[in-house]
Amino acid sequence: MTSSQDHKTVGQTPIVLSIDAMGGDLGPEAVVSGMSRSAKDHPGIRFLVHGPEARLARLIERKKALAGRCEIRDASGVVSMQDKPSQIVRHGQDTSMWAAIEAVRAKEAAVAVSCGNTGALMALSMIRLKKLPGVNRPAIAILWPSRNPQGFNVMLDVGADVRADAQDLLQYALMGVSYARNGLNLERPRVGLLNVGTEEHKGKAELKEAHELIGQMADRAQFDFVGFVEGGDIPGASCDVIVTDGFTGNVALKTGEGTASLIGDRLKEAFAFSPLSRLASLLALTSLRRLKRKIDPRRVNGGVFLGLNGTVVKSHGAADATGVSAAITLAVQLSQSGFAERLAARLASITETVPDAEDLTKTDEEHPK
Repeated sequence: MTSSQDHKTVGQTPIVLSIDAMGGDLGPEAVVSGMSRSAKDHPGIRFLVHGPEARLARLIERKKALAGRCEIRDASGVVSMQDKPSQIVRHGQDTSMWAAIEAVRAKEAAVAVSCGNTGALMALSMIRLKKLPGVNRPAIAILWPSRNPQGFNVMLDVGADVRADAQDLLQYALMGVSYARNGLNLERPRVGLLNVGTEEHKGKAELKEAHELIGQMADRAQFDFVGFVEGGDIPGASCDVIVTDGFTGNVALKTGEGTASLIGDRLKEAFAFSPLSRLASLLALTSLRRLKRKIDPRRVNGGVFLGLNGTVVKSHGAADATGVSAAITLAVQLSQSGFAERLAARLASITETVPDAEDLTKTDEEHPK
């Protein structure tokens, strides 16, 4: 989606976003600064901001771009990174995270955005928003920088649930395809199933079963299944959607972020090594800035919770203003595209066509075309 499209659409139909201001490692200062940046880019958006009213009012008053565009909802409680999800579900009604989710549940806001505890955010989202019909396990999907023309690949799950059986992986594939269509404008996305090798005999039993299920669903759901892919294909051009379980996906995500940070640090060290190398860095400044943008994880910050009756964007806990702004921009784009409604309709139509995994695994003779 282009920025001109964003401005035009937001100007016509204001979009309200529900913001958990207290979940991030850098505090509400980073969240409010990110909101301010997004407000400048998207003049029509409005914010419901959840957290301690007095503190938030002081921060928001300092940002001219937020003038008249925020409603503060007082919430004294804060979900820490150490809090157990079960405790928050039972006793977290006074927290900013709970309030942010509740605004989406009440249809007061289109999307909730939080930098907070992932487990607690997913647990609250599942309890308050409920799962879509036919969804067993919701998933967190992210956009991963890639060599594809669209510049990104969709990867899921990256941490909603460490477990995933074959049916779950099939649902992830269907949700990932819908995300790729609406978020990346891909009419017929290519789906790959992450494994330790591309050969069909490799991998755990549930991966082999999922390989068959996803392959048989491809024509019905209008996507192309490329089969098993490996870790090196995550940023590659062989597929547009990478499907995996939450344990593997989260490890891959954190590894990618750490590698990007390491590359940045090593480049700084190399160009600071000598006067000649510092001169070389000045000559290559434009190219270095371009590289930094391409590998900067803040630029694509924001995982989307898929499979719920409402849209939730999870920003990285350590996100600064740039990262928060990226997550808010993603929330705006998803709201503009009507993503939540399209995903629900898509899953409903597929569930009606294919009621369970057993039906999918029938042979052609048992299930003729």
